[in-house]
Amino acid sequence: MIGILLITHGSLGESLVQCACHVLNKRPPQIAQLGVSGQDDPLDALPLARNMMNLVDTGEGVLLLTDIFGATPSNIALKLLAPGRVEGVSGVSLPMLLRALTYREKDMETLLAKAVAGGRDGVMLMKGARDAAG
Repeated sequence: MIGILLITHGSLGESLVQCACHVLNKRPPQIAQLGVSGQDDPLDALPLARNMMNLVDTGEGVLLLTDIFGATPSNIALKLLAPGRVEGVSGVSLPMLLRALTYREKDMETLLAKAVAGGRDGVMLMKGARDAAG
């Protein structure tokens, strides 16, 4: 099973993990999160992120999920990438996380495609009765 590490601003990652636990009615194995604040030095957070990544890796690799590409959490994740073994996706959302949790028994390539699709497909314009009336 591919491990999952969320590296996000503040408590976003923990909130997403808690929501996933609620939806799945259990805490999934091999998942961890690292919240980064504005005061954190990325160079200090990097060894912690590496240690957390090792905790969720049982030999099949790790998927890193971050919130905003180009921000500190994703910059930390970029330093941990190892193509085919440690991959990263930015723009994490609950639909993306749930999809990743569902497909992490597959290979890394499939997991990446499903996680990105989960994030993309989770964005929808909601139309209600007001729109139907015209």
